[in-house]
Amino acid sequence: MAKGRVTSEDWTMAALAALARGGVAAVAVDVLAKELAVTRGSFYWHFKNRDALLVAALETWERLATGEVIEEVSAEPDPLKRARALFARALEDEEIAGLEPAIVAQVDHPAVAEVLDRVTRTRLDYLTGVFTELGLPDGDARRRAVTAYAAYLGWIELRRAAPQAAPETVADSEGAREALDHLVELLVTGTPRNRAV
Repeated sequence: MAKGRVTSEDWTMAALAALARGGVAAVAVDVLAKELAVTRGSFYWHFKNRDALLVAALETWERLATGEVIEEVSAEPDPLKRARALFARALEDEEIAGLEPAIVAQVDHPAVAEVLDRVTRTRLDYLTGVFTELGLPDGDARRRAVTAYAAYLGWIELRRAAPQAAPETVADSEGAREALDHLVELLVTGTPRNRAV
């Protein structure tokens, strides 16, 4: 990367990669400046301090991993196809491997806690809406959403922690498509809309 041409987005993506590698402590300005081949001055051109970078990075993750995913799958009018597309999109290989488990593990940090709470609420609300559209009553839709979200978190943590033991969790591996289809089928089984298909 050319010196002086590093954007705030470059800094936030570098911060997210560092977060995935080593948690909040790994988001160190000097280390990131070295990785980006720029001086600390570049950092201060874009951010007031390290906390501002951390918040910007987390908000970037929120936008990319929640806002844009929801926007993308919401274009599908059929709720069953939308549910399938949502899980397929959410469980494909991450752009930054291990990022979401790393963020979840840092929930004690105030900046992480705030964004993680917002992301979790947004995702659960969206999932509840999908399951409501699939014909479940509100309470059942919410419980199914919580179950689906727990399955998602477990899936990505298993992929991070034990990909050799559970290769089905790794996109493009043998059996990955079948495992994902099975998970989605379990999650939508019993919904009135799924029974009608």
